[in-house]
Order: sequence, then C-alpha cells, then structure tokens
Amino acid sequence: MSSSSALLAPWPKLVHRKNLHVLVVLDIDVMIHAAGDCVLMKPAESSKLPYVARVEKIEADARGQVKVRVRWYYRPEESIGGRRQFHGSKEVFLSDHYDVQSADTIEGKCVVHTFKSYTKLDAVGNEDYFCRFEYNSATGGFNPDRVAVYCKCEMPYNPDDLMVQCEGCADWFHPSCIEMAAEDAKKLEHFFCLSCAPQDDKKTLNHVASRISDMKVQLSVIDQEVFNPICFSVY
Repeated sequence: MSSSSALLAPWPKLVHRKNLHVLVVLDIDVMIHAAGDCVLMKPAESSKLPYVARVEKIEADARGQVKVRVRWYYRPEESIGGRRQFHGSKEVFLSDHYDVQSADTIEGKCVVHTFKSYTKLDAVGNEDYFCRFEYNSATGGFNPDRVAVYCKCEMPYNPDDLMVQCEGCADWFHPSCIEMAAEDAKKLEHFFCLSCAPQDDKKTLNHVASRISDMKVQLSVIDQEVFNPICFSVY
C-alpha cells in the first residue's frame, strides 16, 4: 500500500514547529481538521482493520514534515476484556491512549457517532462507527461502567440485533429469546410479552409466539432512556 501524500493548507512560511488547523491528504482527497475530526489510520499489519483515531492536533516542522497527535479509539477485541455479545460490529471505545503519527499513515476520514445518533441512522456506511464508552487502556476500566439491560437474557442493547417492544411493560426482547423467528418478528405490528399478555393468550404465547395478532416491532431506532433501567456491569 503506497503512502498518502499530505499537503498543508495555505499557511505562512513555517518557522520551527507550527500548529495547523487543516491538513489536505492528496491521495485520498480529504481535508482533515485539527478540531476533532476522526480518521482511519494504516495498521501495522496489512491484514488487520485500519485503526480509528480522533485528531487532536496537526503540526509541521520547518522542513514541512507533518505529524498528527491523535487519541485512539479501541475496538472491543483490542480491549483487555475482549469482544462481548452486546458489542456492535461498528462499536469503538474512546481511550486515554494518545500518540503522535505521521500524516502519511492516514487512510481516510470516518465518523464516530454517539450511541443514540448511530441507532437513528437510515443506513450505516463503511465510514460510520459509534462510541458509548470511554476506556482506560491501563486498567481495562470503562466509563460508564454499567449500562441498562433488556430482554429475558438481561444483556445490554446491541444495535445490530433486532428487538421487539412489549406494549404492556415497555421492555424489549430479542425474538430468539421469546421463541420467535426474526422474519416473523419483522412482520408484526403489536407485541405483549408473556407477563403482560391477556390470560387467555398466555398459553398460546408459550407455544406459538409469532402467531399472536397484536405485536409491535422496533428495528433500529431505540432510545436507551426509555428502556428498563436495570444495569449490567461491562467488565
């Protein structure tokens, strides 16, 4: 993979080290701003996914060599605890790990959304990620260290997974946890869980959950604030 060529945005003649506001990377035709733009950076091994980082500062010396100070995002599998069932495929953690890298290692720009805004995207692109935790790279600790849990399995919400909401208790359930096929769940309009269903329907729910006429499904736009506030330790 060839190195990207980085040019400075128009700037007076450099003297010693200069803080820059904008960096143009020619090979990928993108403009990077020092005020918090997120970027993809070349991994040490070509077989691995690019690193995700937030730009904190752009500097150039008198010879025109450009460096970027970044704050790394960690993927779940890069953390001490590893990937868990509730981690989304595009989830990253904002770490306390800062570094200085050559601007030539930038592969492209990306967007790291808040958890709430990510769940409201109409479509998720290759450049879209989300973050709901800060991560201490030395201790493996998270902030926040607990999150709300849902469903009979009592797991935090994974935006990659389909869930259905009970109109009685307002809790959310994975179709597989209530013996319902995902394809059946997508066709439903109303849903009452076993605890909230009318007494006459409970026997039916135990055997054929997908045949109940009153069901509701929520595919992606899920606000954590309306969920049952039972908590789960992320360690």
